[in-house]
Amino acid sequence: MLIKLTGGRVYDPAHQIDGKVMDIYVRDGRIIDRPRDNETIDQEYDLRGKVVMAGAIDMHTHIGGGKVNIARLMLPEDHRSSATSHSDACRAGCGHAAPSTLNTGYRYAEMGYTAGFEPALSPVNARQSHLEMCDIPILDRGGYAMLGSDDYFLRMLAAKKDQNAINDYVAWILHATQAIGIKVVNPGGINAFKFNQRALNLDEQNVHYQVSPREVLQSLTRAVYELGIAHPLHVHGNNLGVPGNVETTLKTMGAVEGYPVHLTHIQFHSYGTEGDRKFSSGAAAVAEALNKHKNVSADVGQILFGQTVTASGDNMRQYANSGHASPNKSVLMDIECDSGCGVVPFKYKDKNFVNALQWAIGLEIFLLTEDPWRIFLTTDHPNGAPFTSYPHLIRLLMDKSFRNDMFTKLNLDAQAMSTLTSIEREYSLYEIAIMTRAGAAKLVGLHDRGHLGVGGAADITVYTDNPDREAMFAKPDYVFKDGELVVRDGQVVKVTWGSTHTVKPDFDRSIEKDLKQYFDRYHTMNMENYKVNAAELEDGGRGKVIVQEAKGRREKTA
Repeated sequence: MLIKLTGGRVYDPAHQIDGKVMDIYVRDGRIIDRPRDNETIDQEYDLRGKVVMAGAIDMHTHIGGGKVNIARLMLPEDHRSSATSHSDACRAGCGHAAPSTLNTGYRYAEMGYTAGFEPALSPVNARQSHLEMCDIPILDRGGYAMLGSDDYFLRMLAAKKDQNAINDYVAWILHATQAIGIKVVNPGGINAFKFNQRALNLDEQNVHYQVSPREVLQSLTRAVYELGIAHPLHVHGNNLGVPGNVETTLKTMGAVEGYPVHLTHIQFHSYGTEGDRKFSSGAAAVAEALNKHKNVSADVGQILFGQTVTASGDNMRQYANSGHASPNKSVLMDIECDSGCGVVPFKYKDKNFVNALQWAIGLEIFLLTEDPWRIFLTTDHPNGAPFTSYPHLIRLLMDKSFRNDMFTKLNLDAQAMSTLTSIEREYSLYEIAIMTRAGAAKLVGLHDRGHLGVGGAADITVYTDNPDREAMFAKPDYVFKDGELVVRDGQVVKVTWGSTHTVKPDFDRSIEKDLKQYFDRYHTMNMENYKVNAAELEDGGRGKVIVQEAKGRREKTA
């Protein structure tokens, strides 16, 4: 099948193409340079006047796993209110804050997204998480395996195991869980909560293992780097949501000693203690540090107003936040020796001082961070807002006048604490394409996605250029997934199945001797059953497993 996309205005930052009018050819799901001599075009789309980008990639979205299912079970009213008919409710093709798998795939595709990555894959629950994500239509997917509070790793740190041993364990986890990256949540804090600690600062020791979050970060950032994994360690820092946590965030940037690191939902970690209410914006300091530290990237975790649900592996902080639940219900879980989770429904209000200032803080970080290759568009779905709010967020970033109008509706005390209206910057289409396509693909390690170059997967989104950027990004004209037309005029017209992306660095397999003894003594699951086989994920024809390149063990360079 040979397809020609004619005369669109292309934004492809991976190849420095900024609004160039050009043709794109697709053969058998891949972008090609040009047809062979005398080759017939099977289908042509006239895209003159249209905006063409690669399919968008959400590099941090909670779309699979135990906490997502808990959120669905906790919020039946969310599914009832979003169902347009009785039949919708019966088939579970609904849900707003915690949508069904079907709804997740449809709503993402209808906005022009072709990939989404679950950022908190509990290793002991990896099989269920992956199988759930395999039930999401259209989207490519993958997960970041959670380490840093698991008993085996903390025992290694406490015993002063050398870095090579830690690297082998990290690589083993990636193989066993079919993950594409490593995540740490409240480093050491999920575990410390099990020993009745209710907070954990960067240099405070876990009372049981006598290991600090700083040691956790240093060992894991180094392991990820030396194994050649494209995505840096994905860090949910200590003290999420705590006034004054901006100091923890700045210290965390320095704690990794120059190794690449990605700080996730950084808005929730950018709070000061100024003012009468002892809550203020630390956005300027965080953005300044991001601009300075080229080894650090971040996604924002923007909050937007309305009902949602917070779902996190950070049971320590979710316990602290459970008193603010709306509606008033919550679930906190410990998951064997591995991890934990907490699910707390929440409603953000523009007249609430803290919520309004959180909204402004996220936008300040977006607008003050200079390099769009190191800042990423997320709401930490569903924690800050459902992913369906992305078109609205894009308009806030691209339209200063609209942003200022929204600002005037905020709590007045919050307005007085923010400098948002003094920031003139408006994001361009090229910068949006970096944050949501090229930059995201590069960060995660998707070598053939996020761009429109020859050989790339034909994940392509076409928009009608519209000064109302929210309307533009909410309803693309066409979305192609691996060369197949899946969305026309903002509606799914064909269901396909994406791929699971993973990475498999080399490691010394003799580590399994000690791991087997550990599993036999402490776990309720056999070590071999713990491992997720690629064939399990490919069974039933719902996509395939794609192993992305790991560069192999490497030493840090200056």
